[in-house]
Amino acid sequence: MLVMALAALDATIVSTAVPQIVGALGGFSVFSWLFSGYLLAATVTLPVYGKLSDTFGRKPVLIAGSVLFLAGSALCALAWDMGSLIAFRVLQGLGGGALQGTVQTLAADLYPLKQRPKIQARLSTVWATSAVAGPAVGGLLTAYADWRWIFLINLPVGAVALWLIVRHLHEPVRAQRPRHRLDWPGALAVFAAGGALLTALVQGGVAWDWLSAPSLALFAAGLAGAGAVVVIERRATDPIIPGWVWRRRTIAAVNLALGSLGLVMVAPTVFLPTYAQSVLHLAPTAAGFVLSVMTLSWPVSAALSQHVYRRIGFRNTAMTGIGAAACVLFAFPLLPYPGSAWQPALLMLLLGAALGLFQLPLIVGVQSTVGWAERGTTTASVLFCRQIGQTVGAALFGAVANGVLSARLGGAGSLDAVAESLDAPHAVADPERLRRAVDAAVDAVYVGAAGAALLCLLVLLFLAPRRFPVLQEQEQEQDQEQTQDQEQAQDQEQQQQQHEREQGSEEQQDPPAPRVRLEKPRTD
Repeated sequence: MLVMALAALDATIVSTAVPQIVGALGGFSVFSWLFSGYLLAATVTLPVYGKLSDTFGRKPVLIAGSVLFLAGSALCALAWDMGSLIAFRVLQGLGGGALQGTVQTLAADLYPLKQRPKIQARLSTVWATSAVAGPAVGGLLTAYADWRWIFLINLPVGAVALWLIVRHLHEPVRAQRPRHRLDWPGALAVFAAGGALLTALVQGGVAWDWLSAPSLALFAAGLAGAGAVVVIERRATDPIIPGWVWRRRTIAAVNLALGSLGLVMVAPTVFLPTYAQSVLHLAPTAAGFVLSVMTLSWPVSAALSQHVYRRIGFRNTAMTGIGAAACVLFAFPLLPYPGSAWQPALLMLLLGAALGLFQLPLIVGVQSTVGWAERGTTTASVLFCRQIGQTVGAALFGAVANGVLSARLGGAGSLDAVAESLDAPHAVADPERLRRAVDAAVDAVYVGAAGAALLCLLVLLFLAPRRFPVLQEQEQEQDQEQTQDQEQAQDQEQQQQQHEREQGSEEQQDPPAPRVRLEKPRTD
């Protein structure tokens, strides 16, 4: 939970410190790479770390990822210019990719199916709380200390997490499988293809136009890299991305469904704060609260979802959740203008409950269909698709919002530029017109997100099996029992050693007095 908090916190904590960082280091034209570099590194490495955890175990991968993350944090605090800070953020992302996937995989390794919803709900709570609290923590550290402390704060927390992992995480001893040579060509091809495509999606429409030479070149390089990945992985003895990830119906359906979830999540996380500040006239803190109420209902719904999927199955539970989410998203454009803050907050509360009912059954279900040797790869593929969906959604819905603004304002417009202009109403000729344009743009984004939710519903309906092929509960609980037996054996060994030491110290003292047995006298 601690390493999960670190990975989630660092994805958002830098946002409020950008003015101070740019003022100290310069590099305003490339500061967006502080976010893009971390995102790219963490996303592209997910499949690689998933395969490594299946090959060498979860603990070595988690330790290596934690060390990389902490090293990147320390170097970020020592950065001397924007270029070095971006490079060290990429190093942080390389560690963050190991933390995200491995923690989710360990949840399935260490807990049987009956207990898994509870621990997954706790992990969801940690992730959501850290992601929402990131900007606030970054703002406080920047205001009352220095921007370098947003990276230094990771070191003590990460050190405690690393000590706990090294000291208390005991993986059961498993039969050694034949290990093939690591698929380095496949890993490099995944890095290249994913990096090119994600860079084109993240920077397109921001750093350059969508149809400009850099965008077209990156998309072409990404597609060529994807083709190279397919060719290399087909020939590899032990590929990084095995073909069964997409040949198995259950895993393919969950990958596509959670990719759609990434599209859905863009609307509230990216565009709702702008709506709350520009249309509802809320301060940034209050706007963050409107979004954060979603994190209250999501974990509760996720924890309670086990009572639903045990009755109607994983697929039907997820379909119920995403169907309810589609209704909530379609209701957002029906809110009155300008409205009150409690209205979108109520919708976000309902949306969190719906998505908790949708996401956790799919993750628990797909992890339950594979054994230990395939669980890391499966979990990484699910998280990878969700990240890709979120990146695609940010680019797609950003274009939709800007298109609506251009149509409403009669020319080219950017949602970020319009939102910034509304902060200085005296400099705007018609602020009411701008606010209505922002309202229409965000409404269009929510309609698009509702369409993505319906697409996800169709994927589950026609592609996912009615009943997931869950492994036998006995097979899943063997790992848990082996872990407990190993921990008990270690505890008994420590107790025995302590007992022997105590006996040795007593023998060095006075010999014990002879024992006298007292008997009752015979009365006959």
